Amino acid sequence: MEVILLERVAKLGHMGDTVKVKDGYARNFLLPRNKALRATEANKKKFEDQRHELEERNAKAKSDAATRSAKLDGQSYVIIRQAGETGLLYGSVSARDVADAISAVTKYPVHRNHVALNQPIKNLGLHPITVHLHPEVEAHVTVNVARSPEQAERQAKGEDLTVRETTSMDDLGLEVGRALAEAGPGESLGRE
Repeated sequence: MEVILLERVAKLGHMGDTVKVKDGYARNFLLPRNKALRATEANKKKFEDQRHELEERNAKAKSDAATRSAKLDGQSYVIIRQAGETGLLYGSVSARDVADAISAVTKYPVHRNHVALNQPIKNLGLHPITVHLHPEVEAHVTVNVARSPEQAERQAKGEDLTVRETTSMDDLGLEVGRALAEAGPGESLGRE
């Protein structure tokens, strides 16, 4: 199916381009979200009549997104989650959680579709994330996933909280041997 794009669509084209797409992509995504029109003669004329208005609206949306991007770019947002000793989360952090965290701190609403997260975050640490505020504007933020606000501060300073304290067998051997020596013979097994 041929469609006329009403806005820039990633990996497809810019506003005003006539592109050929699969029927399902056009019917289920582009047309319901007003990102495209079917490429008929009537729609081509309609698009040409509205082109100036659409370009103005797109330029305004792009400038708004650029100002929001300037404020978001480089910021860090903390998400508190429960995790095991190795740093693996008991759940995961999804795009919706990231969008909610950003929206809670800023006065700009960020939708979960704006957050580019290929896979959910499943471990503690600092995670760089891209936020697409407009098809042509993106912001790069860092999400700090931690067990507590104190740990988030330590992680932000560069400390690795997933490293477990290790004790060598020599240390354990000395402690066990010392305890047995103090207990005396027979006491260690509970006999007299």
